Amino acid sequence: MTKNLTEGSILKNIVVFSLPYLLSYFLQTLYGMADLFLAGQFNGADVISAVSIGSQVMHMFTVIIVGLAMGGTVLIGQAVGAKDSKRASKIIGNTVTFFLIFSAVITVILLLACRGIVSLIQTPPESVEQTVLYLRICFIGIPFIVAYNVIASIFRGMGDSKSPMIFVIIACTLNIILDYIFMGVLGMKAEGAAIATVIAQAVSVIISLIAIVRSKSLKLTKEDFKLQQDALVPILKIGVPVACQDGFVQISFMLITVIANRRGVNVAAAVGIVEKIICFLFLIPSSMLSTVSAIAAQNIGAGYYDRARKTLYAGTAIATGIGLIFAVSLQFVLHPLIALFTREEVVINLGTQYLKSYVFDCVFAAIHFCFSGYFCAMGKSILSFIHNVTSIILVRIPGAWLASKYWPETLFPMGCAAPLGSLLSAVICVIAFIWLNQKKVQKL
Repeated sequence: MTKNLTEGSILKNIVVFSLPYLLSYFLQTLYGMADLFLAGQFNGADVISAVSIGSQVMHMFTVIIVGLAMGGTVLIGQAVGAKDSKRASKIIGNTVTFFLIFSAVITVILLLACRGIVSLIQTPPESVEQTVLYLRICFIGIPFIVAYNVIASIFRGMGDSKSPMIFVIIACTLNIILDYIFMGVLGMKAEGAAIATVIAQAVSVIISLIAIVRSKSLKLTKEDFKLQQDALVPILKIGVPVACQDGFVQISFMLITVIANRRGVNVAAAVGIVEKIICFLFLIPSSMLSTVSAIAAQNIGAGYYDRARKTLYAGTAIATGIGLIFAVSLQFVLHPLIALFTREEVVINLGTQYLKSYVFDCVFAAIHFCFSGYFCAMGKSILSFIHNVTSIILVRIPGAWLASKYWPETLFPMGCAAPLGSLLSAVICVIAFIWLNQKKVQKL
């Protein structure tokens, strides 16, 4: 299970590690896209809006969980790089215990706050009840979502991105089959999509737990599972800023959804579809963030700082290049792409306007995602928090609101807010990176 990422070709390590993660992320994204696609085939804009809004809320909580688990991933990677197996076991044990408690608490809170959340994001009246039902079922499955992402973070911290890929392949296949049965055959609407997702996550967790029990690489003791300050505090020191950063990013998406929801169910459906497509386009930046973080963490743990920086450079070049290809090529297929998710022409036209400008976000986001991974590997995740919050407050939210106010007849200007926000984040990241290097040189 454990893989040494401090030796061999940097480019090869990036490719070998990122491809399984990329496929895993693709399949996880396919969960939501399959829900939305099948909802559009068997239902109208009300159910499409309910599934898109509900899955966006779930995505927000999922990325917060993944961000919080990043602390475990980085520290496990550093321990593996330093060949400190005892430290790695302690980090793993404390990560598992903390998230068991966390999942129980957050599940209760979310179930109690379900209808309030739906009201807060100003869900269109036609979609309220379906959205509430979707979220209640998904919230019950929160422990499975937490468990899967924590287990995956442990594997990746040890340099193994293949095992999580296998788990999610099984889960995604099951999810799509159940989506068709529940929504298509049984006509269960939004609740069918939610039930399919929860069952698929549960199966994925069971399979991953079996793999851990059978693994010979992990040698954990009861003592490792006792919360200890010297293990838990570093985990939270790295994970909390990342979780807050991801949380603020998702809140900005939710606020943009609120702006869209206030413009009617057709705009809400169009924005929901585009957000799903953007999640797909962000597979490369997201996988590269985790790849840079995992590989750089092992190299930093081993004291190979120059190799960690080269990993950042290579990852950024790959992600930015692919993002540019996506942004340009999709300009020619926007209308048929949106049409895959709905047959309603007004929704297709609105979605085409929004995606036409929004798609360029995958270019600039590729830069700041890779830098965020590097900062996390260094234990400086607070820098990622700073640049994301700055771009949200200064560009993303006010930009979307102003575009909605002054250009109500089109969604194109509103789509510009995201890439402009990412551009600001990228500039801040480069400045922070230069500052860190100069600070290190001054210490020598």
